[in-house]
Amino acid sequence: MKANLGYLERNRNECMFEVENETVTRVIVVGETRHLVRLNVNEQNQMFVQFVNGIKTSKLDSAKVAAYIREWFDLNRDLTPFYEMASADPLLKGPVQNFYGLRVIGVPDLFEALCWGILGQQINLAFAYTLKKQFVEKYGDSIEWSGRKYWIFPSYEQIAQLTPDDLAEIKMTRRKSEFIIGIAQLMTSGELSKEKLLGLGSLKEAEKSLIKIRGIGPWTANYVLMRCLRFTSAFPIDDVGLHNSIKQVTAAERKPSKEELMAFSAKWDPWQAYATFYLWRVNY
Repeated sequence: MKANLGYLERNRNECMFEVENETVTRVIVVGETRHLVRLNVNEQNQMFVQFVNGIKTSKLDSAKVAAYIREWFDLNRDLTPFYEMASADPLLKGPVQNFYGLRVIGVPDLFEALCWGILGQQINLAFAYTLKKQFVEKYGDSIEWSGRKYWIFPSYEQIAQLTPDDLAEIKMTRRKSEFIIGIAQLMTSGELSKEKLLGLGSLKEAEKSLIKIRGIGPWTANYVLMRCLRFTSAFPIDDVGLHNSIKQVTAAERKPSKEELMAFSAKWDPWQAYATFYLWRVNY
């Protein structure tokens, strides 16, 4: 769990959860009920979930919260084949040794994943976190517990009613505002949903469907395929952080070419998403 906590703690502007004393606290919404939960792991690597805000929790809600956590940390996936491949790969063997146990931390909600992908386009990670924090604190909801606020990501129904002028206070470009509102409207109409994308049955079909949407290019599509739709072969080949990590691991004087990246990824198949996630971890 320590490798995953290290990832979760990478930016102090993260607003969707809190990590303190190796305990993660966040709101998980089930239907209309908002559960504030705390997660920690004991020395036997067993995860414990505590409901802390006094909401009565049914067995069904408890099961749904557990399912969300399993999806968030990708706990249902057996990583043995990935580790077998990575331990023999010149680029991955070091990151795997250093961050063993790290999983692709997900963004289970499709609207949140798409917003995060769009907010992160062509800017550095620190500024992307700042934009997300501004967006969530202006349009999201929160619950208070023990003197602190815990945030809930804005709903697509709410954002669909806004105009780019409404988002002007947040320091994102007008185009990004238009993209996010457009996606919210597609989700409100039912044209776009996580279920529909997963129902397409393959990474390529889901990628094609996403790229048709204004504001979503190959990088954003693969980011969402990787972190929300959970395709392990998703590969954001144009990701600058990935390029920088490979340059550092190989001690090269230049970033890898597209042809080199394709050659690397072919060796990682079908674990390109996990390979990317471990290489990202090298630089923070």
